[in-house]
Amino acid sequence: PSAPRHTNRLAKEKSPYLLQHAHNPVDWYPWGQEAFDKAKKENKLIFLSVGYSTCHWCHVMEEESFKSEEIGEIMNKNFVCVKVDREERPDVDRVYMTFVQATSGGGGWPMSVWLTPDLKPFAGGTYFPPEDGIHRVGFRTVLLRIAEQWKENKEALLENSQKILEALLHLSEVRAQGQESPPPSQEVLDTCFQQLSNSYDEDYGGFSKSPKFPTPVNLNFLFTYWALHRTTPEGARALQMALHTLKMMAHGGIHDHVGQGFHRYSTDQRWHVPHFEKMLYDQGQLAATYSRAFQISGDEFFANIAQDILLYISRDLSDQEGGFYSAEDADSYPTTTSREKREGAFCVWAAEEIRALLPDPVEGAAEGTTLGDVFMHHYGVKETGNVDPMQDPHQELKGKNVLSVRCSLELTAARWGLEPARLGSLLQRGRQRLAAARAQRPRPHLDTKMLAAWNGLMISGFAQAGVALAKPDYVSRAAQAAAFLQRHLFDPASGRLLRSCYRGKDNAVEQSAVPIQGFLQDYAFVIQALFDLYEASLEQSWLEWALQLQHTQDKLFWDPSGFAYFSSEAGDPSLLLRLKDDQDGAEPTANSVAVTNLLRAASYSGNTEWVEKAGQVLSAYSERLRKIPISLPEMARATALFHQTLKQVVICGDPQGEDTKEMLRCVHSVFCPNKVLMVADGDSTAFLSRQLPFLASLERKDGKATAYVCSNFSCSLPVTSARELRGMLGE
Repeated sequence: PSAPRHTNRLAKEKSPYLLQHAHNPVDWYPWGQEAFDKAKKENKLIFLSVGYSTCHWCHVMEEESFKSEEIGEIMNKNFVCVKVDREERPDVDRVYMTFVQATSGGGGWPMSVWLTPDLKPFAGGTYFPPEDGIHRVGFRTVLLRIAEQWKENKEALLENSQKILEALLHLSEVRAQGQESPPPSQEVLDTCFQQLSNSYDEDYGGFSKSPKFPTPVNLNFLFTYWALHRTTPEGARALQMALHTLKMMAHGGIHDHVGQGFHRYSTDQRWHVPHFEKMLYDQGQLAATYSRAFQISGDEFFANIAQDILLYISRDLSDQEGGFYSAEDADSYPTTTSREKREGAFCVWAAEEIRALLPDPVEGAAEGTTLGDVFMHHYGVKETGNVDPMQDPHQELKGKNVLSVRCSLELTAARWGLEPARLGSLLQRGRQRLAAARAQRPRPHLDTKMLAAWNGLMISGFAQAGVALAKPDYVSRAAQAAAFLQRHLFDPASGRLLRSCYRGKDNAVEQSAVPIQGFLQDYAFVIQALFDLYEASLEQSWLEWALQLQHTQDKLFWDPSGFAYFSSEAGDPSLLLRLKDDQDGAEPTANSVAVTNLLRAASYSGNTEWVEKAGQVLSAYSERLRKIPISLPEMARATALFHQTLKQVVICGDPQGEDTKEMLRCVHSVFCPNKVLMVADGDSTAFLSRQLPFLASLERKDGKATAYVCSNFSCSLPVTSARELRGMLGE
């Protein structure tokens, strides 16, 4: 390729998203002092553009506007232009997204916001087409109007931006009022269950018509609700809603049947046509959720899907040093000679391609039946393509098929007169052949940024799948990733986490010149991962690190007057607001995860102040939990654990002994949301024994591995059989 015509300051950055814009004619700056100083010195407005590297509409706006010489000239003349990767700087994204949502009634990426030189927002939106259309004002027009306003009405604009900021401060405050106590759990649980039940799609599962997101937080809430109400009709419905949703998602086109893993969301009600990017945070949470579904139901179907996700991660999103990459893009070149990328090109199929790849005659079926016929029937493939034009506004998928299981294995088998087991292996052969053909296509862009928070979610996915599916390799992979975090995303001198690191030259792991410090989300998700990893591996060093990080989180983010944790640290003058997130969405909000972390930390350390803090977080969100718990299902779940008190399941025995292992297998085979597991091996110098002196008083009965179930540090009678232990865990 010829040398680029333009190069801006983003060329020095590490973020794949910022590097994608390094050769735009726009004179982009990264978020930082240099840009702020220039805006003040030249008395210019700032144009802030926020996105991420696998965002389809971000690519569209770049192609249409940021690569245009003419629009670039208008931007450079009138504004200081700043680019932010929302995955690197969720704090900056959150402040301005709060503004865009409050003023336009919607939000999303790319986010486009205009700021005064002192960083106060006064106008904003998301994607703008380049030129005026019938329904929308074009980006060029907006730029020129705003530049004109700044010239003509500067004072009014500044005054207005100050008012907006004050309103935002008031609007976004989350705090406990006076002596508020945590809301009662039964009321919160029942309201949340009712709200989910009312929005549930009986046919296809999920909790909206369209678009449909996987939202594992809803499913985890329903599993916990079922575990606490097993004998009631509501409990049965909660379980049915969760399992049906997981089945329908796994059958749908949102699940990549050929290349494994899940796409980000479905554009339609049937989980059929997705937005094709794949995000690490979805894979981590879904691996854990499908593992839980297997633990509860014993249905191998769910275990297979968990393994499918972890295969995808191990093969495509793993760094050789042990970390996990962030995402794969939706858009790619259809062929090696294509000039333009298309959404989904890597994943979709024309009917004739499948026929050509699967010509084998199928023995036992009617004369002339090929593997292609059977495969196309099972996966809903049509000669003219199976994508509704309504789901394909740019006609990028015209004539193509998104594979989606249309009927059960038994029905397809009956249709062709085959045994279901034989059909299963035929379909597998078909998928493998399509995978080999797909490997010849140009791959989508890979975002090789590694984030502490998302790595935490993925470690939990591997650790929980490892114990639920009895796969020690998964636990080892989780430990390898935790060691990676310790090496590359943790500063032992300050005891603090870092947000991100990057794959650099020769695949070495690199850090940016000024490393980004960890946010609340990084601490909450990593601490959760370390607790999950301890329970899976019984390696006490992970426990020790988790408790250390919990102390650091308290110090950096706790709000002593209004309770709960701020999302970002104090002391960054470029952040106008310190916010507390209040929604469990595609990812749980950090405060929700922090409640359960605090309860687990207290159980492993005996530090009851952490239980008190957990109650204070719930108090800060009390009003929201009572009225609209559906917006905080993970925190609603944590409310139950707070009021129930966690069960400490202590197994006294030699961790290598067969009797101890049998007890551990029993614990791991039962879904018990309100337990923490620990093994007391009699070593009084070990970390856990020093934290919890009461462990020394628990003995092995008749020299056998012995289990105790303790609550508030008082314990049940000892049991030495897995059957008795299962009974005590609520089976």
